Amino acid sequence: MAAGRAPGAPGSTYRLQLTPEFGFEQAAEQVDYLADLGVTHVYLSPVLDAVPGSMHGYDVTNHARIRGELGGEEGFRALAKRFRSHGLGIILDIVPNHMAVPADMSLNRQLWSVLRDGRDSPYATWFDIDWAAQDDRMLLPVLGGSLESCLADLWVQPSGGPDGEPVLRYFDHVLPLWPGTARLPMRGLLESQHYRLSWWQDAATELNWRRFFDIATLIGIRVEDPAVFDATHQVIVGLVTEGLVDGLRVDHPDGLADPRGYLDRLSSATGGAWTVVEKILAADEVLPSDWACAGTTGYDALRVVDGLFLDPAGGEPLSAEYARLCRSADDDYPAKRFADVATPAKREIANGSLAAEVTRLTRLLAPLSPDVTEDDARTVLTEVLAAFPVYRAYVHPGEFPAEAAKAEVWRAVEGARRALPKRLRGLAADLGAAALGRLRPVGGAAGRVGEFAVRFQQTTGPVEAKGVEDTACYRWCRLISLNEVGCDPDRFGVTPDEFHAVAGRLAADWPATMTTLSTHDTKRQEDVRARLAVLAEIPQEWGKQVRQWHEEGTAVDPDTEYLLWQTVVGAWPISGDRLAGYLTKAVREAKRRTSWVKPDQEYEAEVLALAARALDDPEIAGSIASFVAEIAGDAVVNSLGAKLVQLTMPGVPDVYQGCETAALSLVDPDNRREVDFTRICHDLAALDASSPDANLLGDAGGDLDSFSRAKLLVTSRALRLRRARPEWFAGGYEPLAATGPAAGHAVAFRRGQALTVATRLPVGLRRRGGWQDTALPLPAGDWADLLTGTVHRGAAAMTALTGRLPVALLVQGGE
Repeated sequence: MAAGRAPGAPGSTYRLQLTPEFGFEQAAEQVDYLADLGVTHVYLSPVLDAVPGSMHGYDVTNHARIRGELGGEEGFRALAKRFRSHGLGIILDIVPNHMAVPADMSLNRQLWSVLRDGRDSPYATWFDIDWAAQDDRMLLPVLGGSLESCLADLWVQPSGGPDGEPVLRYFDHVLPLWPGTARLPMRGLLESQHYRLSWWQDAATELNWRRFFDIATLIGIRVEDPAVFDATHQVIVGLVTEGLVDGLRVDHPDGLADPRGYLDRLSSATGGAWTVVEKILAADEVLPSDWACAGTTGYDALRVVDGLFLDPAGGEPLSAEYARLCRSADDDYPAKRFADVATPAKREIANGSLAAEVTRLTRLLAPLSPDVTEDDARTVLTEVLAAFPVYRAYVHPGEFPAEAAKAEVWRAVEGARRALPKRLRGLAADLGAAALGRLRPVGGAAGRVGEFAVRFQQTTGPVEAKGVEDTACYRWCRLISLNEVGCDPDRFGVTPDEFHAVAGRLAADWPATMTTLSTHDTKRQEDVRARLAVLAEIPQEWGKQVRQWHEEGTAVDPDTEYLLWQTVVGAWPISGDRLAGYLTKAVREAKRRTSWVKPDQEYEAEVLALAARALDDPEIAGSIASFVAEIAGDAVVNSLGAKLVQLTMPGVPDVYQGCETAALSLVDPDNRREVDFTRICHDLAALDASSPDANLLGDAGGDLDSFSRAKLLVTSRALRLRRARPEWFAGGYEPLAATGPAAGHAVAFRRGQALTVATRLPVGLRRRGGWQDTALPLPAGDWADLLTGTVHRGAAAMTALTGRLPVALLVQGGE
């Protein structure tokens, strides 16, 4: 399959998060609404057996069975049939990189076998286990303390296993026993097993198996082994070949040993079904052209669409306001650049929660160069990982590295060399050669070169994700709408020309890629980010407002306080419980004063007390509400513009559940709350019954309910158009340019016989006196706005195009 080309690509998708409370039956109940909304495919979170009670499904326990808690195979088939009857297909989210390490190990029968039989298990090759690192045993860091302190809580249950065999119990943990060892004294019994129990915090430093990021309840599987691929994909492939599933979303391909090889095998097995990959691309990075997929899951589109509605001129003044509030006795704080926070954070992760992975790489690297100590190898590895510019370089041992892979590796090497003492700079170069599979090994270490190249690639991504997304993004808070998956907070804004260039490349190279503005993993939903983007146009006013809310003498550090005020404004109105849950996660992810590993209850109480004061103090809460009301109209302009652009630009647009209306949730689990489909369905029916010239927003930009209805109108009309006229959106893309004094505040483009028009930077537009005589020259003919019913022709005045809504969706001839 050629890059970006995929037979049967969806017209659009709608993401549903399945849970035990919202399973196949409940999803099927939304079929009428989803069909009315205009989507062509429903995009489901993972459906295979998972840990009981799982709210996400990424902790797969059994690849051979559809999850019973969701409704099982019978329920899934009924769901697919119901969807088909309404013209809706299904896209499935699949998890090839890892499986669950459940408390009851018998739920994962392959892992159970490996724990019981060790290397002799027929499933020993399923998992990425470094047996030599723990004397042929697998480390299980599940204890609440040292082994000695937990002995009294370990006991043998005579017939607790899946086949009635004896098992070892530790609270909720159920572990297999090597046959014949159940009657041994506890110490002897433990020494006789193919696993070693240890304190849960030992996972960071001693773990000898690959996991998902730093999560020791998810174990990496070797899907590069054809037998493992076949066993773990049999059900998924069967659903595709049977016609029940139309396409796939591949979770975390960067964790795989060979993403390209995996996608080739998947494409072959599914007959080239439409497939997108959860690949996080840096701003200047492109998806490998030799991947058998239609594109990414859309974080790259999110970055440029958000940037289009962010004023580049606001970067410097917002930096000044950020520094004014957060400045301390240290003149270098806060850092002037996000990169200056991200690199140390990545270094901390490599030395901290991912130290075990670095240790494994160190053991592979040291023998590849003469006279290298493990300490030196570790130092160099840490610096190269901290300097790595992307999630992963795609190197295939035995092949000559691609130019992009070489460039990324050597950028990291050069970054590390600047931070290393002179005596270790040569070793950094050796590491780069080893990462590219090009280092001549010493002695009998030939086999380690290929292994090092693979393992190194599987480590750069976790260091990047945990260091940047889950640490630095909570530490550097100039404008938190930029602290998003796939974004670069140092890049402030995207010009229309830059956006058009990206959209044109997508149309040419990846026309069936996915686009999105919100996912189950975004740090905050799209309308939170759109509201915060207004701050870039009013930096001084924002700074003055924050200084009024600031409480002198608070024990909360300035960055966290600044994060709090932005969060409250962006997500307003927000409950105390939601805000407390978010802030607890944020300060623990930041890992400055507290963390998941070592929570500081006293400090966290100070943060939550400040949050409570923000919501409960009538004066402060009233001031926040007034400020949000003042910027609400401008936020609506940003939100509706971003939504229409995302829905009509090149690619397959995805709508995350509920985001067809006001999307003001924060990071998970906040963004996985129940969606009020009954209300949304009612609002859509009311819109369909109303006159197209109804004033949805009112004179002041509308309240939250009015905005939700306006967004629902924009979303439904764009999706319905794409469904009715798929040929218009299949490939071509033509930028359109406005003329006149405010032309820079308009963005417009043509897809077939449809035109998208949006307003950008509304504060600046208002301050310059509005559109004045700015116009958009339209192609010949009559062009009817599907949102308002207004017909335009010739050089249409922007005041007329955006008079009722700040966006327009024009169709030639009023089709």
